[in-house]
Amino acid sequence: MSDELMTIRHMCDAFGVTPRTLRFYEARELIFPERRGQHRLYDRRDRARLTLILRGKRFGFSLEEIRQLLELYEPGGTNSAQIAATIGVGRQRLADMERQYAELSEAIVELKSQLSDAESRLAAASRNTSTGFTP
Repeated sequence: MSDELMTIRHMCDAFGVTPRTLRFYEARELIFPERRGQHRLYDRRDRARLTLILRGKRFGFSLEEIRQLLELYEPGGTNSAQIAATIGVGRQRLADMERQYAELSEAIVELKSQLSDAESRLAAASRNTSTGFTP
């Protein structure tokens, strides 16, 4: 990442987000672009924060969790508190995702079974109708 400032359009192109998304994160005080008149200019710190925000959202972290983790950042420090908190939130989220995955896997197996049963009944009904036999 360079130190150059980026416009909202460049940020949108670089991160695959909309201007509305960037303004939303700014309103939620997650990023702090420089304002020059009507223009927003994003620096290296904003880009790094947006990278972390998008990664956190991808993993299902809430905006409040992301905010709390970002607030722990200490420029020039070891950021041990931030890393430890991220591990804690990450492990919690991973446990939730694994639970959801297990529930979804069970639902998929059950739905496949129900569909197979319904298809078998439909095929049997179709065979019986074409032979003139009705149960």
